[in-house]
Amino acid sequence: MRELSWLAVLLGVVIGALLAAANAFVGLKVGMTITASIPAAVMALLILRTLLKRGTLLEGNMVQTVGSAGESAAAGMIFTIPALFIMGENPAYLEMIIWGGIGGLLGVCFMVPLRYVLIVREHGVLPYPEGVACAEVLESGERGGAGAKSVIWGAIVGGVYYLLNGLGFWNDTGRIAIRRFRTEAQLDSSPALLGIGYILGPRIAGYMLSGALLAWFVLIPAIAFFGADVEQPIFPETAKSIAQMKPVDIWEGYIRYIGAGAVAVGGLISLFKSLPTIVSAFWRVLGSIIRTPRSSRDRTARDFPSSLLILIIAGLAYAMWRFEQVKLDHIGVIAVVVFTFFFVTVSSRLVGLVGSSSNPVSGMTIATLLATALGYKFFVMDRAAEVSGADLTALKITCLSVGAIVSVAISIAGDTSQDLKTGFLLKATPYKQQIGEMLGVITSVLVIAGLLLLLNKAYGFVETPEKPHPLPAFQANIMKIIVEGVLGGQVPWTLILMGGAAAVVVEMLGLPALPFAVGMYLPLGLSSPIMVGGIIRWIIDRRRRQQTKHDPGVLTASGLVAGKGLMGVALAGVTALIAWAWKDPRWINTFAEDGPQTEAVSPAHLVPWVWERFGGMPAGEQTSIAYWWLPQAWWDALPMFPFVLLVMWLWWCARRRPPVTPPAAASATVEPPERDLLTPVTFPEEPGVPQDPPGEAVLIPPPGMVDDVSDDLVKGDAATAELSSGPNVAPGDEPASSWPGARGIGETEDRDARHSPSDNTSV
Repeated sequence: MRELSWLAVLLGVVIGALLAAANAFVGLKVGMTITASIPAAVMALLILRTLLKRGTLLEGNMVQTVGSAGESAAAGMIFTIPALFIMGENPAYLEMIIWGGIGGLLGVCFMVPLRYVLIVREHGVLPYPEGVACAEVLESGERGGAGAKSVIWGAIVGGVYYLLNGLGFWNDTGRIAIRRFRTEAQLDSSPALLGIGYILGPRIAGYMLSGALLAWFVLIPAIAFFGADVEQPIFPETAKSIAQMKPVDIWEGYIRYIGAGAVAVGGLISLFKSLPTIVSAFWRVLGSIIRTPRSSRDRTARDFPSSLLILIIAGLAYAMWRFEQVKLDHIGVIAVVVFTFFFVTVSSRLVGLVGSSSNPVSGMTIATLLATALGYKFFVMDRAAEVSGADLTALKITCLSVGAIVSVAISIAGDTSQDLKTGFLLKATPYKQQIGEMLGVITSVLVIAGLLLLLNKAYGFVETPEKPHPLPAFQANIMKIIVEGVLGGQVPWTLILMGGAAAVVVEMLGLPALPFAVGMYLPLGLSSPIMVGGIIRWIIDRRRRQQTKHDPGVLTASGLVAGKGLMGVALAGVTALIAWAWKDPRWINTFAEDGPQTEAVSPAHLVPWVWERFGGMPAGEQTSIAYWWLPQAWWDALPMFPFVLLVMWLWWCARRRPPVTPPAAASATVEPPERDLLTPVTFPEEPGVPQDPPGEAVLIPPPGMVDDVSDDLVKGDAATAELSSGPNVAPGDEPASSWPGARGIGETEDRDARHSPSDNTSV
């Protein structure tokens, strides 16, 4: 059966590039990304089976394997590298490629010896929910095709909506001033935020909104009240007094630091709570690797050659040490290898236990940055006679380089684990999947590095007169604050410690601190549409008498997220192209009369140019034709109207029922008796290989579809219960793996060996 074909690799690269671009833009805009495994699987089915009328089951699996690597690489890179742009240290294209490529390849390489230990030996203990879900989608061609159409329609609607918004038909955020409290109510009309809220569900969205309400209706009014009579700026603000500041200025100058402290402490809390599992998992995996048998002649048991694997890891370590572009010394190289090996092991097992949505990537990256920065602080800076500004900047870049490589490796390891689980269920060839992961990493890194340069040029990450609406880069700002705080001490530690104390209090109350902290850090306008999406999900789940698999609402919401990201990247590219082709003098920033000229390009420049050139409107700074005839109050409320239409459309899509497997297809396969997925599977003993005990059964939440900020959002019983409404398992569903579906081409093995039905469980 064809598997690692040119068609599969090419489709995977294209899908991976598109999903990486969409997730990179959305992640920088709203601080969240969605996992690409399910969208990549349904898109593979739509293209191979519906459009091309060809392709095998294993080719579809390879497309999904290569394509999903792009989103994971994007998450690791956009959450760390933009911190350098924010600091004014613009990294080169080659530097970003090397950081992302080394991190991604290390994540795949360190996962190779773990495959047999975690995927095969602990098949009945570690379900890998996203991997099982992708296997079901790929096997169920008819259901997968319908799911692909939901994703595509969501992307079209989200893209068109964002295009009209970007051309200035309405403002981004609706605002209502509340002057008595010196604050305002906000709602961002973004389709991506509405989709993320539907995917997260009402509980996590409620935690985020509660943090935002505390910040905007308690802290901002309190700061405005107590600082009303202070005439001088209060640190960290240096330009305005509190009496002169608007609510958004108070949030920018003070609340963000409180939220950053809460996020950092919340991420560490999620990591510390996992320490018992982390330590036991690490030693258990390490011991099992020693007892792993040699490569088998069986196709489904062949991994990437060990000798070549060692050469690749050694070559990557040497490249980190010798390549000037990596910005690492011997201490940094050691830190990368140690943290990557440890956290890849942890990530691989944790995503098997609780799914990718509960993988504390942010916590592990923060821990890496803290340990690395403290190491340089005590062993380099404190022992040096004098540390110049250039040396301090170099140390900051080194710490962020370590964090970027480790973050990409952690993200890729979690994705690789789920993909290998899918391959195990579908009887794929492991070493071919591992090659596909490497190809997906390399190609997606090339796209993401160029995309970061384009987005920095078009939107920027710091507000300037030329770029008034920069990308917030939520996680990157957190990483910058941590590194500068440890090495330079140039942050308001009082505000950060206040946020950390708030996170501890929330955790002591039995609530997950991280989603609460995220809501405190983000503007209120970003949390409110997420809550609207969560409310839609809650109403749909309550009204639906019989829960359905492959929720069309979740797939449509995923399309909304992807559509905004792709259209945002397209607008940035078109703006840059027009600026280059027309050489409009308004888009040129001259540093000196005889000095270099650079294009200060932003989509904000595109809108007045379009209206002037094609709409007959006079040139001006306003970005919307509606602004010319609407009063200010109506202009601020205008985004509510298209947002209501978007909510109604998502409601209509979510109420539909997906097609089920035809009875003929269901009756064509004789199903074995159901067995609980949590029941340990006993594998045949191999000569000279002692068998591990099966371990204790664990309760596994169904898969979610939101990465990083949300990969840390899940905490305890309250939070993970909401994620039971993931894309492939809804509350009350029978398990996805128990669905009867068409058997793959050429598959004659017992289905029971590939699928273990599970109960609907939650942690």
